[in-house]
Amino acid sequence: MNKLLATLLAVTAFAGISASPVLAQPAPKIVVVNMAKLLDEHPETADQNAKLKGDEGKANEELEKLNKEGQDLVSQLKEMEESGKNPALSADAKEKLQADMRVKIEEIQRKQNEVQSFRGNTQRSLQQRIQNFRKIMFEKISVTVTEVAKAKGATLVLDSSGFTHIGISPVIYADAAYDITADVQKQIGKAPASSVSSAPVTAPAADGASVTFPGAK
Repeated sequence: MNKLLATLLAVTAFAGISASPVLAQPAPKIVVVNMAKLLDEHPETADQNAKLKGDEGKANEELEKLNKEGQDLVSQLKEMEESGKNPALSADAKEKLQADMRVKIEEIQRKQNEVQSFRGNTQRSLQQRIQNFRKIMFEKISVTVTEVAKAKGATLVLDSSGFTHIGISPVIYADAAYDITADVQKQIGKAPASSVSSAPVTAPAADGASVTFPGAK
């Protein structure tokens, strides 16, 4: 009997020791935050958008300039075509005119290629610039989110603006009391303004800008 009692006491003591770390774990506290809202309404985002808009305007001006140059070349080609209809032209003059027209057509093609190259390069530069900005900003915002979440004793933060592979938000419902977006925005507002540096790029081209020369052959 004494042996059985000692065994039971030993088992009970071991179970208590083993369970104590589990029982000591704090209850999880989950909060949510809207990362997209924090990025869209961040002061640095407004500054960046203003810079991009300015670059877009410069790109439109450059595209208009290139397009005008192409249209001028087309006009010159049309004048040559009209000259070729003159019955008084000698055979040598016609041959020279045809050679000049071939050169002009090559100029037009080079100008078209120049416009297409400018458009492609600037759009790629723009996309890279946007991606770099978003990456840097999300890293900065995440630091502030973490600080606010820890101050509130949270153990897990979910982004309510994200989407799963089936196209819905991973957060179906969250009480407003668990949303720390406004608190993070207040904390961001207290931080000193800083600018996100980016490598200089050619001004981005607007999607609606013309890159063809009417009348080109």
